[in-house]
Amino acid sequence: MPEFRVVAPTQPTDGSTVKGPASYFPSIERTYGRPVQDWLDLANERLDDETHMQVVAWLKTEHGLGHGHANAVVAYVKAARA
Repeated sequence: MPEFRVVAPTQPTDGSTVKGPASYFPSIERTYGRPVQDWLDLANERLDDETHMQVVAWLKTEHGLGHGHANAVVAYVKAARA
């Protein structure tokens, strides 16, 4: 179990745009029908024992995420854990 939970950022309501991996989060929620927090939790748990690309591959094969979406989730979690 991870030491801490990586929490999804709140999306800005002032019309500004988010940069980096979090910019994919609204699309991830629309495309896969689950809150981005679900994906962050899954990635956070697996990153204890697997590499970035292993977790990306798992999200793609087991959950059907596209490469960019899976990579964004994992990159966000890794940055938050650093």
